[in-house]
Amino acid sequence: MPGYYPQDIEKKWQAHWKEHHTFKAENQSDKPKYYVLDMFPYPSGAGLHVGHPLGYIASDIVARYKRLQGYNVLHPMGFDSFGLPAEQYAIQTGQHPALTTEQNIDTYIRQLNSLGFSYDWSREVRTSDPQYYKWTQWIFLKLFNSWYNLDTNRAEPLKTLLDKFQQNGSEGIRAAGDEEERHSFTAGQWQSFTEKQKLQAVHPYRLAYQQDTYVNWCPGLGTVLSNDEVKDGLSERGGFPVERRLMPQWNLRITAYADRLLQGLDTLDWPDAVKEMQRNWIGKSIGAEVEFSVIRTENLEPRTQNSAENTLSSQFSLLSSKIKVYTTRVDTIYGATFLVLAPEHELLKELTTPDQQQAIQDYIDATKRRSERDRMADTKTVSGAFTGAYALNPFTNEPIQIWIADYVLAGYGTGAVMAVPSGDQRDYVFAKHFNLPIVQVVDAQQIDEQADPTKEGKYLHGLIQGQNYKQATQTLIQELEQRGIGKGKTNFRIRDAIFGRQRYWGEPIPIYYKEGVAYGVAEADLPLVLPEIDEYKPTETGEPPLGRAKDWKYKGQFEYELSTMPGWAGSSWYYLRYMDPQNVGRFVGEEAEQYWQQVDLYMGGAEHATGHLLYSRFWHLFLKDLGLVSAPEPFQKLINQGMILGRSNFVYRINGTNTFVSSGKKGDHQTTALHVDVNIVENDVLDIEAFKNWREEYANAEFILEDNGTYVCGVEVEKMSKSKYNVVNPDTLIEKFGADALRLYEMFLGPLEQFKPWNTNGMSGVAGFLKKLWRLYHPQDGDFAVTDEAPKPAELKALHKAIRKVEEDIEKFSFNTTVSALMITVNELTALDTHKRAVLEPLVVLVSPYAPHLAEELWQKLGHAPGSISSATYPEFKEEYLVEDVVNYPVAINGKVREQLQFPATATPADIEAAVRASDFLARFADGKEAKKIIVVPGRMVNVVV
Repeated sequence: MPGYYPQDIEKKWQAHWKEHHTFKAENQSDKPKYYVLDMFPYPSGAGLHVGHPLGYIASDIVARYKRLQGYNVLHPMGFDSFGLPAEQYAIQTGQHPALTTEQNIDTYIRQLNSLGFSYDWSREVRTSDPQYYKWTQWIFLKLFNSWYNLDTNRAEPLKTLLDKFQQNGSEGIRAAGDEEERHSFTAGQWQSFTEKQKLQAVHPYRLAYQQDTYVNWCPGLGTVLSNDEVKDGLSERGGFPVERRLMPQWNLRITAYADRLLQGLDTLDWPDAVKEMQRNWIGKSIGAEVEFSVIRTENLEPRTQNSAENTLSSQFSLLSSKIKVYTTRVDTIYGATFLVLAPEHELLKELTTPDQQQAIQDYIDATKRRSERDRMADTKTVSGAFTGAYALNPFTNEPIQIWIADYVLAGYGTGAVMAVPSGDQRDYVFAKHFNLPIVQVVDAQQIDEQADPTKEGKYLHGLIQGQNYKQATQTLIQELEQRGIGKGKTNFRIRDAIFGRQRYWGEPIPIYYKEGVAYGVAEADLPLVLPEIDEYKPTETGEPPLGRAKDWKYKGQFEYELSTMPGWAGSSWYYLRYMDPQNVGRFVGEEAEQYWQQVDLYMGGAEHATGHLLYSRFWHLFLKDLGLVSAPEPFQKLINQGMILGRSNFVYRINGTNTFVSSGKKGDHQTTALHVDVNIVENDVLDIEAFKNWREEYANAEFILEDNGTYVCGVEVEKMSKSKYNVVNPDTLIEKFGADALRLYEMFLGPLEQFKPWNTNGMSGVAGFLKKLWRLYHPQDGDFAVTDEAPKPAELKALHKAIRKVEEDIEKFSFNTTVSALMITVNELTALDTHKRAVLEPLVVLVSPYAPHLAEELWQKLGHAPGSISSATYPEFKEEYLVEDVVNYPVAINGKVREQLQFPATATPADIEAAVRASDFLARFADGKEAKKIIVVPGRMVNVVV
């Protein structure tokens, strides 16, 4: 008996696809293009578990479906192959991270191929390949040699800036970035500058620039970590302490693009949640910048919540120091009763009085152990330290205390906030805790128990007394600008992206130093290849690992930058390289880029919303400014697949023993639940011998079993991870059930975007469906027996219902309902004993995106060229086959249904009424009464009124 043996079929077709380059995409075609992409995977040593392929399966279904629709489909795959895990392994073992990475990639490719994905492997890229990161370095150099012109609202080559300097000096130049970092000079001064002086003057304008920046420094890992890599003051990897440290860092000026990144979101077909995350991360706010003068005080008594207003102007004088504050509620400035600075604020050392130095230093030390994310998220803890210094509220002319608190961040706004406890709850709690004054600013405020941020009512003080919110805001900004102590300003929460890691396994930053000034490596000298080093940890003097490289200098004399690029560098533009990966002269060929334009469908996790997705958009906008790409955005449609959760099993050990009690018997014992490897459990029943062999300490374990002699495990749904022993390897399932069954089952679990629990027991049902499908073509698992006999109406009806349903559902990315529809169709055709080509040939095309191996096998048996189902045509839906010949009508007497009668679908209400009168219906159900009226609702029902 031939039967259905998926393992043999799947290996056969995977080999065929590889040999014949079945899914190779061309960069020019008469067909419409469709670019479907999976987010770049990092090749971890553990390989794939069953949760990883969820998005890959969905995108592959779409890719195969689009080919059937006549599209030229680009569906590539590659690897984000730089990363900290490989480097940590190298530090521990001495093995070069390239070797570890290569082995991991081999495992990934084998597993991906075993699932039958229709990738164009000829376009594979790896971020750690010098021929790839040559172009990552090239893009960095473009950023290094560009500035952002606010007059043209785009990036421009530095030459246009230098021309302005040559003609008019720095006067009138409007550039993105911190104006305070730049110096004013005339054209004549510029022309007299030395080369070094010119470079120093230009540096603060660059889109890639170096600056002392507060970073998350992890001494244990010897590197700077992103906020995402720090949790509760410890590194996510390894659990090492992390502290905030001021270090020279390379930065990319993403802030220049903040407004455009916001506006572009409106053009994208992305989940609303992801777009909202980016909007919040960018954080546009319209407000004002205000200068508070620092004052010298003599015996000034601090004002508290209970004290009368100070009128101590004779007791203080102004100092030269100014504290700039950015606020979105300048209307509340009369209620600003203290200032709060970030613990990293540049003026802190100057401001702190001698008697407060210890308290301030202790607070700074504590803050260093917390990441910015932790500081922002912690809204319950109230902490701070008084500097001993005072500032002058420019509108009340009252001295106000200057504090530090970790909820203020150095990198957002000016690193200082004016605290208005009557209008801000965090300020209110702070003021209550430290007994600081709270001043009502609007007559509508209710501040007895909490802050009230209302903008309703009339203002109570000074210049704005009696005004409403809009009037007050305009009045105050006008006054600030007239007095030269502030201005209206738009601000963004987003900060420039730190672009450096003190580690080895990453792209070298193509910068060298001459006389302490940064120069870009010549493009002709790219790639700057990672040098060989003897160890992969920082040097004994604290330099990054690249400091170990011997004789590694540009042109043999200039020191290179020792930091490497962050993990997101290579993944910010890889979608472009896929368009033209073999191009040696350009990062992507112009014709290829103009043909593919952008990714039509991007599949990946929502966790990348404010990292990879934002940085990619930033790089793309920059490349577009330089005329190097044509599409306005990199990814037009985004789908976030949900997570497949693990189904953990537990054994219950009686405390103090090596005896394990079955789940149903554990109530009589004090036990500890222990995770057990789900691969030695079937239908929650433990394989006891396998358990004894699993871990040495369980070799002599004893068991209290159920009455039927089995050991039943406990169950819990939780995240799939090695530590919980609930990881299911797809290799095992493919070997047992086949890849097509795994593909179908993952889609069948539920809606793509939702989290879903895994249960291997459900695989058998999907495998049974595929066997039933096989038997439509091979009755009783016998020989292939498809006939050319004309199909019956019922068979065509079942087929065309499926054609319409599958097309509608794939277009909506509702893959679970498609699988259900295919199962229903196969059941209907099995009941009809269908073996006809006119039905089964279109059916196999419908199935092919989901179960491609089985579809290829059946397609060949139907007489088509081997491996050609990808170039088949999606079946045309025909409404005529769904038209019913007869309609079932419920027939009621006085509203109570008595029976169902069939009438031709073409029957008119008059025809139906006549047929009911002519039948024995009234004789059987109306007790001999005559019908007064017969009401016919076409297609619905008949009601006889007696």
